[in-house]
Amino acid sequence: MSYFPGSKFLFLFVYITTFITGVPLNIAALATFINKANHDLRPVDILLANLSISDLLLLIFLPFRMVEAAFDMDWILPYAFCPLSAFMYFSSIYVTSLFLMAISIERYLATAFPIKYKMRRKPLYSLLGSLFIWCIAAAHCSIIYIVEHDTTSTDSNVTLCYSAFSPPELEVLLTVRLEMCFVLFCVPFMITIFCYGNLFRIVFWKSHLNRKRKQKTIGLVMATFVNFIVCFMPFNLSHIVGFITGANPEWRVYALLLSTFNASLDPIIFYFSSASFKKSFLEEQSPKDSVSSLPVSS
Repeated sequence: MSYFPGSKFLFLFVYITTFITGVPLNIAALATFINKANHDLRPVDILLANLSISDLLLLIFLPFRMVEAAFDMDWILPYAFCPLSAFMYFSSIYVTSLFLMAISIERYLATAFPIKYKMRRKPLYSLLGSLFIWCIAAAHCSIIYIVEHDTTSTDSNVTLCYSAFSPPELEVLLTVRLEMCFVLFCVPFMITIFCYGNLFRIVFWKSHLNRKRKQKTIGLVMATFVNFIVCFMPFNLSHIVGFITGANPEWRVYALLLSTFNASLDPIIFYFSSASFKKSFLEEQSPKDSVSSLPVSS
């Protein structure tokens, strides 16, 4: 894998910026959801809390990436941290895409079928769905340990982390990546487009909804699509290109770099999805804005 001269400064800038902005925002969001669990926990709050936990796991292991970038992409840390940090990094990407899909489904059902949804909604469903998301993402990303442990390289001077593979390993990895692209990115993205497309149509057909509430819907939809299109799509496109060409695209590392920004963008999703987060940290909101049938839940 080749890097342009001075690329380490680009990586350090992205990592440090994401860490500085993402850590306090996600900790604040998680604290809000934990506090709310004591009195009025809603299904969407459980999904948002899991999304925040996913971001924090990425951010906790981001300093390992900073050290790697600072030493010109050479891995100087104990080798055990290499697959662990990679596992957390990639798992967070796909956990996020799946939870964004789950939030879009929840918001669509709450808006399109408010009465039925209110009668049948249970936090237990969100808990079980969250557990399923973590399991499916972790199961797919466990390929990191399989490939790393199956390496045939015996060169003790190799310090690159998860970037050099033997031909048999790469063949397996490219196939798994393609499957992950379709299952963990394309399917969630298509479902999210369907849900938010219908949500957008319903909200803007309801003339009695005020402008502020419609703007909240626009913000939620736009923030989610920026996450999918800007942060996740380039990286997943590299899976398709890699499978077709039989090699890692040279630009893949930079596409992966964009995925890091999702840890800073997700708090925007919290702002437009949770009235409690907004009220605690961003503005004072009146009780009348907390209507479960609208895109923003209390």
